[in-house]
Amino acid sequence: MIIDAHSHVHDPVHSHIALLDEAGVDLAVLFGTRPHPERATDLASFRREMSVLDETISGRSSGPDDYQAARQELDSACAAYPDRFIGFGKVRPDLPAQQIAAEVEREIVGRGFRGIGELTPPPDGAGRLEPVLRAAADHGGLPVVVHGFAPTTARDLATLAGLARRHPTVPLVISQLGGLNWLTAIELARDTPNMYLELSTANIVFAVRLAIDEVPDRTLFGSDAPYGDPYLARATVERVTTSGALRDRVLGGTLAELLGL
Repeated sequence: MIIDAHSHVHDPVHSHIALLDEAGVDLAVLFGTRPHPERATDLASFRREMSVLDETISGRSSGPDDYQAARQELDSACAAYPDRFIGFGKVRPDLPAQQIAAEVEREIVGRGFRGIGELTPPPDGAGRLEPVLRAAADHGGLPVVVHGFAPTTARDLATLAGLARRHPTVPLVISQLGGLNWLTAIELARDTPNMYLELSTANIVFAVRLAIDEVPDRTLFGSDAPYGDPYLARATVERVTTSGALRDRVLGGTLAELLGL
């Protein structure tokens, strides 16, 4: 079973299914999203979508209407293709701890999602995710996925490793291999047993090879589609591995174990 560990709702959704089919991917973890770069038809429209992305990954709070719209898109996509998508739900980390716990119970567990993410704390603000991990632990150790590329900082990665150690039953996934801080991410994951690395949008192929060599049981194939491409992301993993058990784990086996598939 090949599972893309990182993707976002596409518009239209069937275009995403076509990409998964082309790449030979069986399932994809699906996150809700505010920006839709796949809708862009020219540079100006692409800039508009990316300005929304900048707001999201910078941790600037969006209103409840934005969250609700993204949740509705995610619900619709998962309902349309329940055999292809594994839904992960997002919660607002700027809320009080009790409200975060309530949202995890209502919006994640209550909706049948399998994990939490992709979370986007502000730069050097990863510490505010502690109530999310606490709530994930209270529900049997739900996987939590955190944005790893800029503006996430090396200090954030260290903070996240500390949070993971305080909540050892929660699989904490750092997406995009930690971005420009990929070497730090690999070192932290190597030394933190419940910290995982998702490999999408890596800057250089060597980073993917090194991550798999150092953390073979906790590296996850992902595309970050529509920003990345499932076919190319799979090809990168296959380029730096040989056919066999290790490649199978990275391409889906490890995530299947985490999710009980």
